[in-house]
Amino acid sequence: MLKKISFMLFILCVVFLPAECFAMTRVDPNLQGWTKESAAKASDGEQTLTIQITYYASEYVEALVQSQAEKNLWTNDEMENYKYSLLKTINFNETIPFHISMYVEGVPMYAQPFDKHIYMMIGRKKYVPVDYDKMFNFKILGAREGMVFFPRYDPETGKDVLEKARDIRVILDGSIGYATAGRGDITWVWDITRDRGKVFTGTAANRLEVDRLLKRIEKINSDRKKLQTELEALDNEYNNISTRIDELQTSD
Repeated sequence: MLKKISFMLFILCVVFLPAECFAMTRVDPNLQGWTKESAAKASDGEQTLTIQITYYASEYVEALVQSQAEKNLWTNDEMENYKYSLLKTINFNETIPFHISMYVEGVPMYAQPFDKHIYMMIGRKKYVPVDYDKMFNFKILGAREGMVFFPRYDPETGKDVLEKARDIRVILDGSIGYATAGRGDITWVWDITRDRGKVFTGTAANRLEVDRLLKRIEKINSDRKKLQTELEALDNEYNNISTRIDELQTSD
């Protein structure tokens, strides 16, 4: 039981504290490109905002998994279990996850609702968060961090938004705080053509695919049940109409 609790705490550490938890393990300088940092200061110096944002690219996720496997001397099964739990926690197969760390000094920042201040651009298409850490909605003074999730599949077409894409842009609205009001929007860009990760391979990937297919079956069953109800209603209406026609013809 204690081992399970420790493992889940470690998962939380991975998802919500990447900069602190992996400062010693992210030794590959090529991976630093997945984390970007920006700073802004109000003209009168009343508010300073520092933001660090990490894109959970496939390569980045693979690096986290491999570093922890090496550090803890995990077997392949243990590594796959960890990988599955991590991908499940960040909902990687359905969303594009980002970790955001903020540090506000001076005047507090009020960013409610946070999802109205941040969005993702793929080509010319704009996407808003499907979920985010609601702690961003409260007064921010000092450190605040959490996850922001954007859709991996286009809500209109159902296609993978990263298919054929060359880069990802995340834009933070300059109106989010006093410090950014003067400088305008903050934009971060990631070149996803250099993402060499292979997250969706191995046992963990198969388990995630099974989870996805089970969800799909649930939806199909729900849709089928709805259609069956509609069909029964149509059958009843058809029978009632036929009965009424017979009655009218008989009365003649």
